[in-house]
Amino acid sequence: MSWILEESDFDPNRITTNGNKFMIGNGAMGYRGTLEEFTKEQLTACTLAGLYDKVGDQWREPINAPNGLSTILICNGEKLSLLTTPYESHRQSLNIRNATFQRQTVFTAPGGNKIEVKSQRFVSMEQLNLIVMKVEITSSEDCELIVQTGIDGDVWDINGPHLENYETTERDGIIGLSTVTHELRQPVTIAEAIAWDGYVEQGYIDNSTSIYRGISIACEAGKTYGFTKYVAISFDSSNEQQSLDDVYSLVHKASKESYSIHLGRHEQHWERKWELSDVVIEGDDDAQFALRYSMYQLHIIAPTKSEKVSIPARGLSGQVYKGAVFWDTEMFMLPFFLYSQPDVARNLVMYRVHTLDGARRKAAEYGFRGAYYAWESQDTGDDACTLFNITDVFTDRPMRTYFRDKQVHISADAAHGIWQYYEFTGDKSVLFDGGAEVILECARFFYSYAYYKEDKQRYEVLDVTGPDEYHERVNNNAFTNALVGQTLEIALQTLELLETEHPEIYEDLIRRLDFKQDKENMIRMYGKLYMPQPDPNTLVIEQFDGYSKLEDIELKQLKSKILNKNEYLGGGNGLATTTQILKQADVVLMLHLFKSRYSHEVKKANWEYYEPRTEHGSSLSSCIYALVASDIGYADWAYNYFLRTATIDLTGESKQYVGTLYIGGTHPAANGGAWMAAILGFAGVHLNRGVVILNPSLPERWQSIAFSIHVSGQKFQITVSDTEAHIRSDEVNALEQSFRLGLQTIKLEPGSSHTFQYVGKGNGDELAG
Repeated sequence: MSWILEESDFDPNRITTNGNKFMIGNGAMGYRGTLEEFTKEQLTACTLAGLYDKVGDQWREPINAPNGLSTILICNGEKLSLLTTPYESHRQSLNIRNATFQRQTVFTAPGGNKIEVKSQRFVSMEQLNLIVMKVEITSSEDCELIVQTGIDGDVWDINGPHLENYETTERDGIIGLSTVTHELRQPVTIAEAIAWDGYVEQGYIDNSTSIYRGISIACEAGKTYGFTKYVAISFDSSNEQQSLDDVYSLVHKASKESYSIHLGRHEQHWERKWELSDVVIEGDDDAQFALRYSMYQLHIIAPTKSEKVSIPARGLSGQVYKGAVFWDTEMFMLPFFLYSQPDVARNLVMYRVHTLDGARRKAAEYGFRGAYYAWESQDTGDDACTLFNITDVFTDRPMRTYFRDKQVHISADAAHGIWQYYEFTGDKSVLFDGGAEVILECARFFYSYAYYKEDKQRYEVLDVTGPDEYHERVNNNAFTNALVGQTLEIALQTLELLETEHPEIYEDLIRRLDFKQDKENMIRMYGKLYMPQPDPNTLVIEQFDGYSKLEDIELKQLKSKILNKNEYLGGGNGLATTTQILKQADVVLMLHLFKSRYSHEVKKANWEYYEPRTEHGSSLSSCIYALVASDIGYADWAYNYFLRTATIDLTGESKQYVGTLYIGGTHPAANGGAWMAAILGFAGVHLNRGVVILNPSLPERWQSIAFSIHVSGQKFQITVSDTEAHIRSDEVNALEQSFRLGLQTIKLEPGSSHTFQYVGKGNGDELAG
């Protein structure tokens, strides 16, 4: 049962939650976990990666494709639907091992006839624009059954309609629908073929936006009737247009092979994914499933074959957050792919290369040089974030926010991600293919943005908003300054690497970017950039200038003042703005990212100080507290925060609104955070200057955790228990790799293994023997 998510019975109040919870996808498109008879009213959607559209002055958002799985059953004139029809039983499940969704419903039709409907579907990981579904119908009595199945073009849109110029066609038993997007006139075409178990007559139902085939079945009692649907979707997100003829040809070819053949090839891809990424926890079945489910959610939205798309903040679960890519990808999702699937990690960081011009345009818009990456990035890299992102629940007026123009750390996050990829893989090509240019342009932006304070003889980063969005336009946000400093550092390291090893590339880059003077600027700024330091008495690092002077109110007291459950706590008049209550703790995240720079005492003091002052208004927050809690030996605290993160999409217990803005959907950053809490936290894995460090701190109920990691193109299997850490180097590895636990460092040769033994729980500093 550690691979199966299941719900029995039907609760209409959980339709939206289950749409997120039972999602399937393949990185190119995501299909929500709704039932075949559902429509846009139940938020049925097939969301396409990388294709966006804007209507009028509304927000630009991703496209939801026409629904090729739409199926309506009519028995003796009555439509069978869980929304309106009595039913004897209902079960729906998701197999996260092979990404298949199943439903089994027994309807009670007029006259007491029991009609059982079974379906299974998957979004192919073999052919990324193909969806396959199998349906079986069994009636307890003889009856006349009509099946209407086809393509529903009346799709769910938040700020649409995005599709226009609908054209329906039918050719040789295949039906099709062609549309174009409103803004850029990009084609979206969909074709559907069907294979029946036996001969039945059919006709076609065509309207302005949809096309269905109507099939009449004279059902015999106890006999099962079945069909398989093959749905191909083509959309132009990368200038690779396919005509309707091409899609017809594709779906025609697909329909010549059975459901089981397609499923088998699809499953091979999933077996490979789990072979690379699975984590096995002994002693805690709940944590085991929650972690695997989190990884599943990452797998279904990861771009496996394109480096021109990335992972949006709500994955492919719909149009929420404009389908935009945030800093979440680099900071919370990238680590999972770095350790398990470096090829996917490369796609994610190359997305920033392909959107560099958009970042340059944004920097120029605000009067700066270099690259200022979009807070909400879409296909071109231009910022989709508006200046009025939230509506006040009391006045119904839009609120001015400073996400778009003051969250400058996004450029540092982009540079951080590219450098992380290079450090983990040793793959210099990412630098040659544009990564170096991104890093240098981000560093140039920060030099352009920063202030040099003559009286203090230092550079400061003023007027910014950190990840803690409850406090806008602050000075010297500790997290932001640390990331700016890292950007300058890696820019200089990049230049040194190129100048030493690839002088021709170095000279070309300096010339093209006119970077000679900027290099000197980087050196000077890096040496004089202000970095907030721990207070000598309390060891607490002030989150930003003046933070300690704000009202130090208890979180419970602040929440007692809330008048509307959806009111925004930040902004100009938010309850938290003038207090020390945080949306998420920037300082704690900084201590995780730069853990080797700070002592155990400093990390402990800051964790204890900021934890009671953090409201966790972001789904990104809990995993960071879990990570640092593990680092300082607070395994029980870490476990509670891990569970909160890993189960967020299983329970549906997350913020659904900020002001009047709906922010529901899946939470891929939290999914990545759950993996980080388990591997980087509880197992204590950390890469530092090429050495893999282990610092185990397992939860009390965990007997062991086993997983694989990839470092520098090499694969290693690691098992950590309460008393030992066993590491095995794969036989196909070509290089030795250094590992360290506590004070002991070993070099592991290909095909060899080593066991570290240690005593006690905590931070793994004491070795036995």
